[in-house]
Amino acid sequence: MSNVEKISVSMTPQQANLVRAAVESGAYASGSEVIREAMRDWTAKWEVRKDDIERLRQLWDEGKASGTPVAVDFDTMRQEARLQLNAAKTNGR
Repeated sequence: MSNVEKISVSMTPQQANLVRAAVESGAYASGSEVIREAMRDWTAKWEVRKDDIERLRQLWDEGKASGTPVAVDFDTMRQEARLQLNAAKTNGR
């Protein structure tokens, strides 16, 4: 790893003990390896979260642009949705 940057990370004593225990168990060669794997996992989750946030922003903008708000009876809406779901199940969808 010639292209690495060293940084300092603060963690709770419990977290530090977990890192040390993972290394002592032989599952990891070093604490850095544990942290790199944790960063890979976090990076994957962050990418999904960023996409989700962007999609929510798009939906928000679409909602704002859709016109004047209209009051909705959620009980009626839920009942209609259930009827549609049941109809779809009945029709083999």
